[in-house]
Amino acid sequence: MAKEKVKEPKVELEREYIVPLRRGWLKVPKYKRAAKAVKTLKEFLAQHMKVYDRDLRKIKLDILLNNEIRFRGMKKPLSKIKVKAKKFDNGIVRVELAQVPDKLKFKKSKEEKKALEVKKKISEKEEVREAAEAAIKKEEKREESEEDKEKEAAAREESLKISKEQAKDLKHTTGKEVITPRRTLSR
Repeated sequence: MAKEKVKEPKVELEREYIVPLRRGWLKVPKYKRAAKAVKTLKEFLAQHMKVYDRDLRKIKLDILLNNEIRFRGMKKPLSKIKVKAKKFDNGIVRVELAQVPDKLKFKKSKEEKKALEVKKKISEKEEVREAAEAAIKKEEKREESEEDKEKEAAAREESLKISKEQAKDLKHTTGKEVITPRRTLSR
């Protein structure tokens, strides 16, 4: 099966913003502040990136960005954050941290390496499985050919046995009698 290539959307607009979050989250109770900070960020980007109908569902936040907003807990999110926003031609806006801390860079690269290793192991397992299937098919073909050979040998032996019996019957008869063979070949 050939995998179809999915067409990647082109970047239509790319900008960096320092988004003020405090004005948004100060208006809600403490336990809702981080969620309101995320919503404030999405509203800001919907306005500045010219999202059609200001639909917040078209704005996708990176996991690292979400974790950065919430790393001090739900009650005390960041007051402002620097982000990089990319708007694609399909109308979706992807948002990520503009400056990823070194610790997170290391963690992200480590996760990418693990993902590559997993993909490599999966591909190796698939290759081994395909090789095993090919070997099984070869073995089945060889067994089928052996079975055919055995059947042919059995048929030859049977015909030899029948011909010997016929010869034996002919030996014990007189010349005047016509002897019909006891068995005939099934083929």
